[in-house]
Amino acid sequence: MIKGYQFLAESSFFKELSRESVKALAAICSVQELKKRSYLFREGEPGRAIFLLRRGAIQLHKTAPDGSEVVIKIVQPSEVFAEVVLFERENYPVTAVALADSDLIVFPRADVHHLLNAEGFRNDFIAMLMRKQRYLAERIVQQQAHDVEGRLLWFLKEQFGNQKTVTLSISKKDIAGAIGTTPETLSRLILKLKNRKLLTWTGKTLTRLDQ
Repeated sequence: MIKGYQFLAESSFFKELSRESVKALAAICSVQELKKRSYLFREGEPGRAIFLLRRGAIQLHKTAPDGSEVVIKIVQPSEVFAEVVLFERENYPVTAVALADSDLIVFPRADVHHLLNAEGFRNDFIAMLMRKQRYLAERIVQQQAHDVEGRLLWFLKEQFGNQKTVTLSISKKDIAGAIGTTPETLSRLILKLKNRKLLTWTGKTLTRLDQ
């Protein structure tokens, strides 16, 4: 069992699992380090594992027909991703790249499948996945219902909660991709929000002034 058992138990994804289920997961996992801009996996590769981010930031994106990258999500610490390979498909449907130096907890797909043979673990795990699906559905509605300003403010709240001042580990370009806009539009929006005294963004430090 890895030393990160407590991290698993307290993560937003696993915290509602039973103690026995968390122990079972801790017994099969390992830790992987990933340098900034390194690829964890690419779209279409065989799904070897699911992951829990312990430190850093991971961007998930798909490649559009014109070759451009469409950002699906920026994964933050305590979030699980790539669980789709457990049930729906054998290959990764997106590409995962580190936006900062990152540490991940790795759960091999074959080992998780073995755990799912136990009814108690299976019921726990499926209930957890259903909660995440509801969250993702709500996130899509939020994205569609807001303009660029609303999407930025919602993104900051989702990623950093109510923190007034944060040190960003991801670039403005990456954030622009995550909220579905261009870096140029984001820069103009930041200036507008600064003039309205809603936030300041200097270097990697962002401060919310509307709290």
